[in-house]
Amino acid sequence: MKLAFCLFRYFPHGGLQRDFFRMVEICAARGHLVDVYAAAWEGEAPRGAKLEILPRRGLSNHRMMANFSRALQAAVSRKRYDAVVGFNKTAGLDVYFAGDTSFAARADSRRLWYRLTPRYRTFLRLEGAVFGPRSRARILLLSEREKAFYMSYYGTHESRFHLLPPGIELQRIASAPERAEARVALGVGDDRLLVLMVGSGFRTKGVDRALRALDALPGFLRARTLLFVVGRGKAAPLERWARRRGLGDQVRFFGGRDDVPRFLKAADLLLHPARQETAGMVLIEAMAAGLPVLVTEVCGYAEHVERAGAGLLIPDPFRQDRLNEMLAQMLEALGTEAWGERGTAYVASTDVTGLHERAADVIEEVASQKSGPGDGKEEEP
Repeated sequence: MKLAFCLFRYFPHGGLQRDFFRMVEICAARGHLVDVYAAAWEGEAPRGAKLEILPRRGLSNHRMMANFSRALQAAVSRKRYDAVVGFNKTAGLDVYFAGDTSFAARADSRRLWYRLTPRYRTFLRLEGAVFGPRSRARILLLSEREKAFYMSYYGTHESRFHLLPPGIELQRIASAPERAEARVALGVGDDRLLVLMVGSGFRTKGVDRALRALDALPGFLRARTLLFVVGRGKAAPLERWARRRGLGDQVRFFGGRDDVPRFLKAADLLLHPARQETAGMVLIEAMAAGLPVLVTEVCGYAEHVERAGAGLLIPDPFRQDRLNEMLAQMLEALGTEAWGERGTAYVASTDVTGLHERAADVIEEVASQKSGPGDGKEEEP
């Protein structure tokens, strides 16, 4: 089969990007001819695939995405693909990997004037091109939570959704250094409590919330608690805030890393107070590493934390004082609660590795059923 995979921007340490890369390599390894289209690419190209960089035009995100959608349609129309697989909302897809939350649902919480902006109209149109009634694109879903939004806003038929299991690499976590070695490597003393955050996009992931919670800890906890942040984002203003609050020596930003399992093994608690999160693969990875989890309930994979009893969920709507209390509560109870043990037991008894293989199965199924080059696609409005 001849497949096209499309992603606006690839960089090595993003969760969506890792899923994209893995699926491309699996499809190529299965013997399919795979072309990859992107507007920006950092790092190596996936094995067995041909990479084409499309022009990146526009002065704003919404204009660049609209132009990418048009350029993508022009590029794929020149070739006869059995399936076009997208990881951003854009017209012309046969399969969409739903790694982002519903734009329409998020926009509902914005002020009325926002709906008059070109940004709103552009992103709503692109989302509608995937989920609207004129499209038959199949949707690879990470969490049941998001399905309700799309069905409510667009009337998307339930048969178009395919719920995927998580997709972590257990061997990668199992082969990481054990706790004592990992803490020595990271310079973390035995008398310290290490709170870990992992994820790119610091505002979305709630790093500012985490800093305020660290600052609000009772004196005896505040003095011995460290916050390590792994991922890409604008760290400078957050570092300045931490220094002003006297936390400069307790907060460290590491950027994107390939050795996240080392950090998971070294930490005492994973904190994930995200404002929005379709899934949150790091939550499952933390459970596999035996790490207690404190997460906002809006995250898709928070349901796994709750089922396992592997930590606590921060209620929605979010309140900073509630997070402050829950962080202190969990840190004080680390020696008495069995959150970590329950998390590892849950991972051992649940499919947490099948995402990419199952996604490839659906892509093959869609490609084999496609009757013509334009079937199931929504044209650019």
